[in-house]
Amino acid sequence: MATLTFCGAAGTVTGSCSHIQSGDKRFLVDCGLFQGTKTTQSLNYKPFPFDATKVDFLVLTHAHIDHSGLLPKLVKGGFKGKIYATEATCDLLEFMLRDSAYIQETNAERLNKKREQKGEPLIEPIYTKADAEQALRQLEPVDYEQWFTPEDGIRCRLWNAGHLLGSASAEVQLDDADSGKVIRMLFSGDLGPDEKAFHPEPDAPTGFDYVVCESTYGDRNRDDYTLETRREMLKEELTTALKRGGNVVIPSFAVERSQELLHDIGVLLTNGEIPECNVYLDSPLARKVTEVFIKHSATLHDIETDEEKIFRHRRFHLVESVNESKAINHVSQGAIIISASGMCTAGRIKHHLKNNIWRRNSTILFVGYQAPGTLGQIITSGAKRVRIYGKEYKVEAAIRRLGNYSAHADQQELIDWVVERGPVQTALFLNHGEDEPREVMRGLLDEHGIDAAKVFLPQFDESFELVAGEQPVLTAAPEPRLDLSQTHHDWHNDYAQFMMDLSGKLGEMDDDLRKQTLMRRLAETLRQ
Repeated sequence: MATLTFCGAAGTVTGSCSHIQSGDKRFLVDCGLFQGTKTTQSLNYKPFPFDATKVDFLVLTHAHIDHSGLLPKLVKGGFKGKIYATEATCDLLEFMLRDSAYIQETNAERLNKKREQKGEPLIEPIYTKADAEQALRQLEPVDYEQWFTPEDGIRCRLWNAGHLLGSASAEVQLDDADSGKVIRMLFSGDLGPDEKAFHPEPDAPTGFDYVVCESTYGDRNRDDYTLETRREMLKEELTTALKRGGNVVIPSFAVERSQELLHDIGVLLTNGEIPECNVYLDSPLARKVTEVFIKHSATLHDIETDEEKIFRHRRFHLVESVNESKAINHVSQGAIIISASGMCTAGRIKHHLKNNIWRRNSTILFVGYQAPGTLGQIITSGAKRVRIYGKEYKVEAAIRRLGNYSAHADQQELIDWVVERGPVQTALFLNHGEDEPREVMRGLLDEHGIDAAKVFLPQFDESFELVAGEQPVLTAAPEPRLDLSQTHHDWHNDYAQFMMDLSGKLGEMDDDLRKQTLMRRLAETLRQ
């Protein structure tokens, strides 16, 4: 018998982490950072729902921070085992974990300055650069489709997931001493779409006892497109935006999305299909990650330039220093600025937004998913005013979205992947998805021949007993660490909206007495 516990990404699309116990062995598949609302992010500071010192090893599906970002915290907590991942994933983590550690230390320093002024106790960073360095020393590169045995009675193999450079689905076989059988499991990780630059379509074997599949887009399909039609749509958006006379600001994830954009924009510039312009990639992490893509360029698919020239167009400016980044503030028109983070939650993108979002001739072009509660989601939902670094800005720029750069399989692609892995002998768990997409996907799977009774929607910290050939049994779950209703909109969002509404209301009043009356009424309410 084995036990599978969902320690993250259960009813959410962040913080992926599955804990498996087989006999006296314990291991994890992924250990990701929680992103989204501040309430969701607070989970990063709380203890793991397991003892890190008793985890024997970890299998990592890919380098995205929502799957890898708590590895240094795991090490800090006493984990000493190996972290198995593809070589490309290990190369990406060399930069990504160091960058994440820098962010944790910087955020803690900034918060502690405020807390010290208020007389509040200081906090420690979630982890430090030293913890990240130790995590990197525990990486163990493995090849696709090659069996490895991290512990006696446990065998693993990684398969291309088509989502990101080095991304994988993890096949796991467990010797079940109780039944004398082998439990066959497959963790999808994040799956890429059929039409995806750089990588072939996802692949994996068939006929598992248990499959754990992501469900990010389980409730919707994207319009059919090819890489050529996607580039054509980007061409139209950029041409229209540049003709408006301002800058084009593109919030983008540092890993993969930025490199896809650079490739497509480079092709458009080379072919003279968009106006000549300077392109700034303003993200130190994205710059370093681009070098990893160059290193692995021989493995990339669907590139329309020489491997030696990829990401090296004469109009590209790969920005690194703070001074170089600040210099972009003086560029008020005719530039494409790609910057992280993709959901506008942190990083240099917030500076570019505050310098451009109030300009009527500028364009903010979103090319990826915006999680509930993030600044990106607030902007794309039609907000007229936003708060950035505590200051209020009127949204005057054109807000545009281009959905064909998603790195995730859509609904039909997810259904096809699951069906192709069949028959699923015992159970399918849908994780890394919000509840509504998971419910929709379960219904569609039932229509495609996978009995809905076999499809489980695990919640935070729920555990299931697994026996080869038998339906999983839900064990008693501890009190959940997260109220899922707070993953969409928490009090921090309400506070920001209230402050903007109050500022707007006071601005509308031309009578000081009315303003004073309003403030007194609010003060009386607070005293109640």
